[in-house]
Amino acid sequence: MRTLPIFVVSLLLLSEILVAQDFVVRDAATKKNLIDSITFYALEHQNGYQMLKELCALGTRVSGSKSSYESIVWAKKKMEDLGFDKVWLQPVKVPRWERGNIESCILRSKPLKVKESLHVGALGGSIAANNITGKVIEVSSFEELQSRANDVAGKIVFFNIPFDQKTSVTFSSYGKLGKYRYLGAAEAARYGAIAVLIRSLPSRLDTVPHVGVMGYRDSIKQIPAAAVSTIDANRLSEILKRDPEAEVLFNQNCRNLSDTLSYNVIGEMTGTDTSLGILVSSGHIDAWDKGTGAHDDGAGCMHAIESVILFKQLGLKPRHTLRTVLFMNEENGSRGAEAYAKSIDSDKQKHVAAIESDRGGFTPLGFTVDKDSASIQRMQSLLPLMENCNIFYIKKGGAGVDVGRMKNVPYLIGFVPDSQRYFDVHHSGNDIIDAVNPRELELGSAAISSLLYLLDTCL
Repeated sequence: MRTLPIFVVSLLLLSEILVAQDFVVRDAATKKNLIDSITFYALEHQNGYQMLKELCALGTRVSGSKSSYESIVWAKKKMEDLGFDKVWLQPVKVPRWERGNIESCILRSKPLKVKESLHVGALGGSIAANNITGKVIEVSSFEELQSRANDVAGKIVFFNIPFDQKTSVTFSSYGKLGKYRYLGAAEAARYGAIAVLIRSLPSRLDTVPHVGVMGYRDSIKQIPAAAVSTIDANRLSEILKRDPEAEVLFNQNCRNLSDTLSYNVIGEMTGTDTSLGILVSSGHIDAWDKGTGAHDDGAGCMHAIESVILFKQLGLKPRHTLRTVLFMNEENGSRGAEAYAKSIDSDKQKHVAAIESDRGGFTPLGFTVDKDSASIQRMQSLLPLMENCNIFYIKKGGAGVDVGRMKNVPYLIGFVPDSQRYFDVHHSGNDIIDAVNPRELELGSAAISSLLYLLDTCL
């Protein structure tokens, strides 16, 4: 191994020290006061919450639906009215799926004299179920499904896997269950099932079906799939234990249509030095059609808009260009994110950082950063400045489905609010404006705006 001269070593050490000063905060007291002003303004005026009420009043926003186009028009006009320097629509082809108006599942057991309706909701992308009647086989894993493969043909497979309540990280429990919702129909069809019912994925017991996207495999027959509420999943399991021959009558008239044209909505506040690059604040404007997507991800869209416009409202002139991106089609394809990522690569647009808000509008806790540990340690020097907007940590972690598509962006960042109530509303009829607390939502806008300000002044 070659030994470097002492003066070279000294220069390298000095270089590391200078790099480590990327996030050394100068004029900390001034910055702290300004961040407090951002927080106080957001909490006092609650503009983000008022905008969220307007968005939710438009209805559901499944990609390709009429109401999704209305939300695109609304968002573009809203950003223009708020005074963004530029606002435009970015075309993107998206899948189109319609729920239909029939969703029913009747549980029947002659020996027990049971005939009752279960609360179900078709999973996004599912085919229709036309008067499917069958006996039900309950399983608690893909491994159990495989071990009972000889019993599956001609039956309806019921995946009954409860939410793991032992962990404080609800997204961890949700992550373990998502594979059954997405892959359950394909795996059950492999063994001859005629349909699947998936226990809904919320953290509480209720009679509300929690839906979401599912997928098929080209080589395997497509069968219908629906989510069943947690209370009804328990009821079905109870009946099956007492009568293994119990059956259900299953109907839904959802359908898949051809891909259609939709749009990402993008607004920009031009920086005083455009050579420095772009800082992005983002959410996704599409939502499932149970509820009105108030938390998922209307809240994230309001965070993305308000975090940028707070600069204008407080008379701040950013050095970097600030950009709000409302992605289309996160829920069932991420086509909007793909289109945006390709466009910035092809146009060689310099992006310095991208923040995603897609965990609801609950009380802020911190940020996760898809970056090396040394860079995250430097960012942590910013924490004392953000205490009034309730940010307690900056740590390594995923940034989000949409911004995660971007390549060669130095800082990909995910906004993390408290998640204990998120899966009570997620992908369900519970996700409405009444589930959103205005102060919690505004603290999120303030937290993201504050981080944008610090990135703008410290990078």
